[in-house]
Amino acid sequence: MERVVDLDDAAARIAARAPGWRAARLTVGPLTWRDWLAPWPQPLETDRARVVDPDSVGLRLADPLTGAELEVVLFRGGWADVSYLAAGWEEKLVTAGEHEAGGAIPAQDITSAADFEARLTGWTGDVFGG
Repeated sequence: MERVVDLDDAAARIAARAPGWRAARLTVGPLTWRDWLAPWPQPLETDRARVVDPDSVGLRLADPLTGAELEVVLFRGGWADVSYLAAGWEEKLVTAGEHEAGGAIPAQDITSAADFEARLTGWTGDVFGG
């Protein structure tokens, strides 16, 4: 897989934002890493030192008061799998369409860790407000 995004740089940018998320009372899960060289199925590791050739880094944020969640897995090839649950999603499932309760956010053509950071800022604002 082509290396478009420096995942260690992206992880450092995530770590730099974590104190602000915690100050906003969000739960910040540990980063998860997947090793390109590991046999299938490739396990997720929370210890970066156990990963020789990372091909993804993942993050989970949650608001325990509203139920909102954001999960992001950034791949070194320049895309991310991004999904969310909207605040109050349990009630929205009953009263509205499924899309309003959550879903996927398109995330292709990520060109760098800085580009990822800018997009992550937007996604967190969209999901958690602010």
